[in-house]
Order: sequence, then C-alpha cells, then structure tokens
Amino acid sequence: MEIKAQDVKKLRDMTSAGMMDCKKALVEANGDFERAKEIIREKGKLVAEKRADRTTTEGKVIALVDGGKGVVVALGCETDFVSKNADFQSLADAIAKVAIEKFPADAEALMACTLPSGLTVEAAITEQTGKTGEKHSLAAYMTAEAPFVAVYNHVINGKLSALVGFNKEVPAELGKGVAMQVASMKPVSISAEDCPAEVVEQERSVAIEKTKEEQIQKAVDAALKKAGINPAHVDSEDHIESNMSKGWITPEQAAQAREIKVKVAAEKAANLPEQMIQQIANGRVQKFFKENTLEEQEYQMGDGKVSVKDTIKAIDAEAKVTVFKRFSLAD
Repeated sequence: MEIKAQDVKKLRDMTSAGMMDCKKALVEANGDFERAKEIIREKGKLVAEKRADRTTTEGKVIALVDGGKGVVVALGCETDFVSKNADFQSLADAIAKVAIEKFPADAEALMACTLPSGLTVEAAITEQTGKTGEKHSLAAYMTAEAPFVAVYNHVINGKLSALVGFNKEVPAELGKGVAMQVASMKPVSISAEDCPAEVVEQERSVAIEKTKEEQIQKAVDAALKKAGINPAHVDSEDHIESNMSKGWITPEQAAQAREIKVKVAAEKAANLPEQMIQQIANGRVQKFFKENTLEEQEYQMGDGKVSVKDTIKAIDAEAKVTVFKRFSLAD
C-alpha cells in the first residue's frame, strides 16, 4: 500500500524514530500505526542485543530529592552526540522523576516502573536504543534516606551527581557544599570507623610494602655512596648502560653497583625493624583516612584548612552526615 508523507511524519511524532525507520515500519505494518510502533520497539530490542557488549560512558546523571528521600539515576549511552539529543535528555528526566516518586528498592524494580508514556522504564530505554542505533542502559540507580538530604548536580557536563544525608536539617548552603565535596573529592566512606575493612586492609598492605621498599632503598643508596657511586647513576639497568657510555661510571663501578644492590637489598630485607615498619605504615593509613574519608577531608568550599567534620560542627554541633551517594559517568 502507498505510505503518505504525512503518515510517516505522524509516526515520527509518535515515536521520535528516524523518517526511514518510520516509513519501513508503516510498510511492514500495512499502515497500522499501533503495529508500526511495535515494529520500531522490536527494532530497538534487536539493536540492543547486537550492541550488548558496548560501553555506555556518556549520558546523563541526575539526582533528585523529595523530603527525606533522594535518588541518583544515570542513563548511559555510547556517544556525547546522542547524550545531547532532546529525546534522550527527556527520557533521563522522566526516569529520575518516576524513581523519586515510586522510590523503588533497586534498579530491577525501577526498570519495571511505568513512565507517563505508558511504557516501562526498560521498554522506553529499549525504544530509545532503536531510535538512535546505539546502546542505552540504566547505568546507575542509587537511593538515600535521612532526616535531611542535600543534592548536587554538576550542570556543566551533566555526568556527575551526589546526595548527602544528615541526621537533622542543616542550612541549604552547607548541605549543597558537602554534596559538592562528595562529588569533587570522591570519599570512600564517612569516617575511618565505617571505611570498608577490605579497603583498610588493602591500604595497610600497600603502606607496609612501600615502607619496606623505602627502607631497603635507603640502605642500598647509603652503601653505594660509601663506595663512591652516585645512586642516581645506577638506579636502573638502562641508566647503568647509558652512564657507562657517557663515561660517568666505569665498567668496574657498574659491576660493583650491581653487586651492592643485590647483596645489600637482601641483607636489609632480612633484617627490617618490624615495629618501625608498622609505625610508619600506620601513619600512612591515617594519612589515607584524612584524604579519603569525608569527615576528615579538608572542606573544599571553605579556606581548605578546616575538615568537613569541623565545618559542620561549627555551624551545628549536633549535625552529622549519615549517608552519601555519588555517581559519575566520567570516572
């Protein structure tokens, strides 16, 4: 049957699919608009299956708050070009709105929620995939509940949002400032006490190994200097060969340096002072907490010399952060 231009435009207005896709769907559906809409959605499923292994590092992240509840929703896509599409932006907004209204327990429950269009979130994402020809995904869904929840959305790139929950209401400026702190400084936990055990163990392990390596290197450098060899000239095989060719060290010094590095390193490694190693490592772990836990970080919205914890305390001695959530498509 003949498909008129106005029919193609009508279907395009209904689905936002491309003109050629709309025409093909109408031809296949013999002019039946409802069937044509289903064909376009089915095309979206096929595109989604074909591009399932693609990454969605572009898109839009939105955080919304309603009373003591907050959500972070990220709709992902493959390219920045598609992320700026009006339909994509509208879909991301619609998903965020239904998330804060329904406050589903998890991403699976959110995917089953119905949007004002009548489609589920899952079906709408699949449909949008068919329209653009590239993978779309619900890249993140996070929730936070507290007596007071503050929000920050990075409006410049639209790919970063954060929520912060407090045990009581705080001034809006402080709430937004702490949310911006979470967004920019990426803390791993609120405090050292609630830092995940596996994170602490990993940091302690790294700190111990780094401390041991430093102590061994100090001993090696001291032995090289005692032998009249500049440690910087023999810190790697490439440097040894290069510095011999330049005449900065002799072949005999190169051989001596290699021997010292092996012998002294082995001797020092076998006689490291365990108590000192642990003390230095503990100091490094404490430094990690100061730089990576929210309460101990320097508050970036102030003069940079006061911690987040002390900043909050100075405004309200009873206020404290109870939860935070952060997501970025750019990380």
